[in-house]
Amino acid sequence: MTHSMTAFASRTGAFGTVSWTWEMRGVNARGLDLRLRLPDSIEGLEPALRAALTKALARGNVTVNLRLSREDSQGELTLDPTQLDSVLKALDMVQERAFEMGVTLGQPTAADVLAQRGVLVSAQSDAHSQELATALLADISPLVADFVEMRANEGAALHSVIAGQLDQIDTLTAAAAEQAAARAPRVRENLTTALRRVLEDVSEMDEGRIAQELAVLAVKSDVTEEIDRLKAHVAAARELLAADKPAGRKFDFLAQEFNREANTLCAKAQATALTAIGLELKAVIDQMREQIQNVE
Repeated sequence: MTHSMTAFASRTGAFGTVSWTWEMRGVNARGLDLRLRLPDSIEGLEPALRAALTKALARGNVTVNLRLSREDSQGELTLDPTQLDSVLKALDMVQERAFEMGVTLGQPTAADVLAQRGVLVSAQSDAHSQELATALLADISPLVADFVEMRANEGAALHSVIAGQLDQIDTLTAAAAEQAAARAPRVRENLTTALRRVLEDVSEMDEGRIAQELAVLAVKSDVTEEIDRLKAHVAAARELLAADKPAGRKFDFLAQEFNREANTLCAKAQATALTAIGLELKAVIDQMREQIQNVE
């Protein structure tokens, strides 16, 4: 099944006086890039989320935000001794450094210290914190499942579009083969005319050299290999679409090969109709490459 790297999922929940909102967004990327913005106070949350995402996803730039809200009016406030010690130590170092530099600073008040982040926190028991962590950890699995489901839905739409573009490429390749066969008499006539013109200007020429030059000209105008490769690329792309595992990187490489063959076809065309088909091929291939950028 084809999965897209573009998706969005969100969940909300509550436990006691705490409510939360998850938001997960994904866009395309060369590999798997996880950007997790989670509260530091919930122990074990980031490793669990990272493990779940790594297991479920192969590619994509994925950002996860978790916002917590507390009903502080119902809770008591308490000091965090560790954070308080850190703030006081930092203030002491600032005072010492200012004295060494000859700068006089005003003494911070208790209110200034309490205003520092993390010094004054809502009082919660360890059991309550653990229960909150358990509730948040339980939310990870359904959140990731919703995200993967949206990637699958988006991937189904991508699958349909890319399959249609491959059908177009297949049809245009067949038309190119017909035009290449139709232009054969004209190509031979052009080669013959060119050879006669050369022979008129040259009194003597080795027959082997003439045959060699004709062979070179014939190879330069032959598009059989390009058409055969385009057909092979279409078959390979359809196999990738039908595969169960992520194939975005292989698809991207294959799209480059498609484009290379279409460019060579145009360069060798030597016929207006064949050139037109080659240009149309390039347009469809470019459209397909844009879609492929989002395939996981």
